[in-house]
Amino acid sequence: MKIGFVSLGCPKNQLDAEVMLYYLAQAGYEITAEETEADIVIINTCAFIESAKKESIDNIIDIGWLKENKNLKGIVVTGCLSERYRDSIFEELPEVDAVLGVGSIHNIVDAVKAVAEGKKYSSYEDKNTVELGGDRVLTTPDHAAYLKIAEGCDNRCTYCAIPSIRGKFRSRPMEDLIHEAKDLENLGVKELTIVAQDTTRYGIDLYGEYKLPELLRRLAKETKIEWFRLLYCYPDKITDELIAEIRDNDRVVKYIDLPLQHISDRILKRMNRHGDSKMIREVLGKLRREIPDIVIRTTFIVGFPGETEEDFEELCAFVDEAKFDRMGAFAYSREEDTPAYDFENQIDEQVKQDRADVIMAQQYRINAERNERFLHKTLKVLVEDYDVVAETYYGRSYMDAPEIDGKIYFQSKRKLKPGTFANVKIDEIGDYDLIGHAL
Repeated sequence: MKIGFVSLGCPKNQLDAEVMLYYLAQAGYEITAEETEADIVIINTCAFIESAKKESIDNIIDIGWLKENKNLKGIVVTGCLSERYRDSIFEELPEVDAVLGVGSIHNIVDAVKAVAEGKKYSSYEDKNTVELGGDRVLTTPDHAAYLKIAEGCDNRCTYCAIPSIRGKFRSRPMEDLIHEAKDLENLGVKELTIVAQDTTRYGIDLYGEYKLPELLRRLAKETKIEWFRLLYCYPDKITDELIAEIRDNDRVVKYIDLPLQHISDRILKRMNRHGDSKMIREVLGKLRREIPDIVIRTTFIVGFPGETEEDFEELCAFVDEAKFDRMGAFAYSREEDTPAYDFENQIDEQVKQDRADVIMAQQYRINAERNERFLHKTLKVLVEDYDVVAETYYGRSYMDAPEIDGKIYFQSKRKLKPGTFANVKIDEIGDYDLIGHAL
């Protein structure tokens, strides 16, 4: 039987998909990238915010058309949507034949077998005790991969449904992570992006202290992977030890993803964020003093319940002051089963979107200014591929996380392989991308 696979949402969800693909491959199923060729399609869903839920549901309905009109025998739904709405998936989406919660990904073969026999199947094992990690089939390019060091979240931000979907925070043992990193190195991985719901919390539950700096030291010492990149770090857990490790470890790229969400103390408190505006400014200042070439990415939520014009203006002023290298701003999504859902002073949808547009236009100007400093400079670039239509190579520097940030497009007189590094001199500045030539 041929199995099609659609994985939506964040890299953390993608890693679950890779584990499920491994189980299916071991059971002898053929994996196909073409849903039209598949006997059964698995849709690994996201349900973090309204737009993600809509995308997941649209994909289920679209694949359902193949079931009605082509040869598709069944649909299996996994991931956050199935966990969050476990009581209503079958009722609301009758085209679905099997549902797995996030604690049941290891039952994927049983689900596929049941669907092949024309049976309905569901499994919701305890998400807080599910085995973390495991062998997987990489869906990323050969030279880049993700390493999920923990699952779940204990931060309890009032806008976020992740703790109820993914469960409590659980770190993976360090030895398991080192072993997995060595396996990825043997597969040719040159860049390892470290992810969790809260990367900086790593180790506190297993070892009684934050262990991310030690993990980075051991990854660099015990593998030859060239780049390690940090995503989803929380400002209240940026310790002096972590800053020193990023600064002094040549294999940790000088890049950090630091979701701040707001700067108004009033809004931060309503969001139940840990720390205040003073702490945020101190962390940013320390990062830039200790690591002058560090690239800081952040995200903000605008239109949170009770956000006044003054709060929003304070945020805009802060964005202008901080001049982030990378930034995303999102209109607040009102999510049921979160405390903020019932907050008073919900903001009009159009106002929320207008605020998001304003702050992103502001960041566009800042980004253009920040990029000017790279004109005529040379950057080390991880080659990703060659675009035959545009007749140009493209890749990423240390400043660009995979699938999130921009790219560097460049010409080369010699043939380059994906997964190798090239020194590229920047000749032009694009909207978010850089353009140059390989030396």
